[in-house]
Amino acid sequence: MIVEQIWTANAYRNFNYLIACADTGEALAIDPLDHQKCLGIAKDKGWNITQVLNTHEHGDHTGGNLQVIAATGAKLLAHANAKDSIPGIDRGLGAGDVIKVGKTVELECLDTPGHTMSHVCLLSRSDTPALFCGDTLFNAGAGNCHSGGHPEELYKTFTGQLAKLADDTLIYPGHEYFSTNLEFTLNREPDNNAAQLLLADVADQNPNAPLVSTLALEKQVNTFLRLHNPSVIARLREAFPDLPAEIDAKTVFVKLRELRNSW
Repeated sequence: MIVEQIWTANAYRNFNYLIACADTGEALAIDPLDHQKCLGIAKDKGWNITQVLNTHEHGDHTGGNLQVIAATGAKLLAHANAKDSIPGIDRGLGAGDVIKVGKTVELECLDTPGHTMSHVCLLSRSDTPALFCGDTLFNAGAGNCHSGGHPEELYKTFTGQLAKLADDTLIYPGHEYFSTNLEFTLNREPDNNAAQLLLADVADQNPNAPLVSTLALEKQVNTFLRLHNPSVIARLREAFPDLPAEIDAKTVFVKLRELRNSW
């Protein structure tokens, strides 16, 4: 499996992706907002984009669909329940569906509500697994729930699915927010040495060649995967003095997401 991570350099700091089969040159375009870059890179590498996949319905992820499909004849894939919000879906996806690219690439669809209720992530079936997570899981962060999502559903996705993946899973998010999210981690957990060290490394990183994190690293530096950490809980009580004496992980997650909304 060949992964091309494409930095759009737009105001939203989007990443687009091309996933290609080395044997056939067939490629899948994930959220190809910057259609010119996606088409140009595919042409330069001799790849044929045969499928376009949207992780969810927001315009900064679907905005390049028409141009890529017009240029390639690719089929459009998205969550089955997004048929009314993403025009022209050829294949509606559900949990466990497999997307094949050429002869060598298989990606499993995960149904991952929270950022929106019709959101999918893709998990590669490869020796080193990779997660293409759209706006669900970010480097050191979690997607917001402002436009059609719900934080309690995002919590279920994080704890019920993403946190259970293999620690060596590579994380490919839909946006580059690494430094800002690490700063939030340190605001919530000032004694997180791993986050402090990592922030120094990625603060000035080149987004055209960014650090690709793993789930193991995310568990060290991503507040939304550290719901039982005593420092996180203690700081949360400072922000929300009325929290009960016994606080469950879902409440921690939802309150963290509330703080991040205005941070």
